[in-house]
Amino acid sequence: MGKLVSMLYPKMTATRREEKLDGMWKFCFDPEEKGEQEGWTNGLPGRGAKAELLPVPASFCDFFTEKEKREFTGDFWYERDFFVPGEWKGSRVYLRFGSVTHRAAVFVNGRAVGGHEGGFLPFSLDITEAIRYNETNQVVVKGNNELADDTLPAGQTKILPSGRKMTKPYFDFFNYAGIHRSVWLVSVPNCAIEDYTLSYRLEGEDAVVSYEVEVTDTANELTAGKLIANKLRVKLSVYEEEGDLAAEGEAFWKEETIRKEGTILKGELRVPAVHLWRVRNAYLYRFCFRLYEGDSLVDEYWEDQGIRTIEVKGCEILLNGEPVYLKGFGKHEDSDIIGKGFSAGVMKRDFELMKWIGANSFRTSHYPYSEEMYQMADQEGFLVIDELPAVGFMESLQNFDIAALGKMVPYFLKPTTESLLANHLNALEEMIKRDKNHACVIMWSLMNEPETTSEAAVDYFAKVFERARELDVQKRPRTFAMLANSLPDTCHCYSFSDVISLNRYYGWYIAGGYEIEEAEAMFRKEMDAWAAKGLNKPFIFTEYGADTYASEHKLPSVMWSQEYQKEYLDMYSKVFDSYDFVKGEQVWNFADFQTVEGIKRVDGNKKGVFTRQRQPKDSAFYLKERWESLEQ
Repeated sequence: MGKLVSMLYPKMTATRREEKLDGMWKFCFDPEEKGEQEGWTNGLPGRGAKAELLPVPASFCDFFTEKEKREFTGDFWYERDFFVPGEWKGSRVYLRFGSVTHRAAVFVNGRAVGGHEGGFLPFSLDITEAIRYNETNQVVVKGNNELADDTLPAGQTKILPSGRKMTKPYFDFFNYAGIHRSVWLVSVPNCAIEDYTLSYRLEGEDAVVSYEVEVTDTANELTAGKLIANKLRVKLSVYEEEGDLAAEGEAFWKEETIRKEGTILKGELRVPAVHLWRVRNAYLYRFCFRLYEGDSLVDEYWEDQGIRTIEVKGCEILLNGEPVYLKGFGKHEDSDIIGKGFSAGVMKRDFELMKWIGANSFRTSHYPYSEEMYQMADQEGFLVIDELPAVGFMESLQNFDIAALGKMVPYFLKPTTESLLANHLNALEEMIKRDKNHACVIMWSLMNEPETTSEAAVDYFAKVFERARELDVQKRPRTFAMLANSLPDTCHCYSFSDVISLNRYYGWYIAGGYEIEEAEAMFRKEMDAWAAKGLNKPFIFTEYGADTYASEHKLPSVMWSQEYQKEYLDMYSKVFDSYDFVKGEQVWNFADFQTVEGIKRVDGNKKGVFTRQRQPKDSAFYLKERWESLEQ
């Protein structure tokens, strides 16, 4: 098995090469799980015109007209050919997958090269020993989208009378599956920059950049003696947006530091008269890392980075020491036809709509998004709450109803809790490793709507929150989104959060329609109870919303009408403005999105401020007026 390697986003540099393998791949369902036995690892059945082709990146679900294909649960396979040029010989070659939902095993020229568990984070596999140079090679991917109590996200896999499998998610979005993000073929030197980590502190008009660089060598063991004898060093050059050199620093391996840090090299440099990365006013420096052996360039890697600080002090969220109020959305990676597949066009439209409406932030509900989304947020100056796929930690197929009724369903007493925690911590490490250097990422959301009403949750939460603090050099605030039955007198876990994040649906799941005045009274009663606790922490609302049909108008209003959505949002705005510890509002949801079918969902969740086709509902104009009147 090949091992997982660097998570660095593929770049073409003086020492690195990359080629996207996006396009039409061969595809095959495997409901009988016979693929490996029949040798599909060496190529899928069907040749020429008889082969089924599907685009990558995309979900497979919505391309088909047969319901059993859209709803397919189990093993599915992808295949394509790729060419490896001869000039790559002598370097390290790997395949990098942006994501395969929810798990994958990968084969190159019939040889198993590795796999990955978790459908929303990238993985890279070293395929150097499996490829042929100056020849056509073959990659086969065996995917699987089944859910269980210990998967992220969580759910059930049910067997229907026909023998077909069916997913029963503990979460309210469709269980789209496939190769959702780009696939790359990458070449890097054997001795290469594996990873880097940045943190900042401000000193007057300057910024001090602390950096750590991890180096690996697949051809030679990097011992202390070799690092010193080979005169390996790292130069960090920081360039202005105009291309001028802003700062430069150099670090060498020394025997005393090697004993402490191994192959991780630490250094600092000062950026004078720094241009800070600000909300909706981004400035990006180009950070270029160069690894030298003596005077010879061994490896080069660059990325554009914003310099900023983030902290929580009392009830304030401070960016560069200045208070910020979050305005924006919970979102989903969800669009017509391609499902959760990444689309640069959809991404561009989403950011233009968020800018138009006056938003400054979003939460990556309920999983880490494609890396391109973070790159765009860095460029546009949007604040991102980065969320793990830790959703569904309440055994309910309709947790929005269960929570609204106040039911308490312990989740962390299951026999699967130990394996769930292991999967959770692994996803946490991968997410922070991938996203730690993005200026846009200001907060980690470690769970969405978990069960918090039993004592068993406390130990689980403690381990996850502690690990997040250990992993993040920048020490960003940590949070989790609390559902309706996680109340001041019932929740055992809110103390772990640096920022209290509430998902609330007074006026929709609780006391909706003509009872909205009662909903407001209940809402204020809860907020008064939080205020009485004197937590001295910022509160943000990570979900609130009402299902709305774009075609439905009614005077006077009724639930599901455009008019009711505006009345609902206006009630929430008044409550937010009544409590000075409320520091953010993120509406659920940015756009309508697909869910499982059922009597509570009419072809999906319709709480979007925009339709699934990214057109505004009336509420968009209400929010635009409100948000443009609020401070950043």
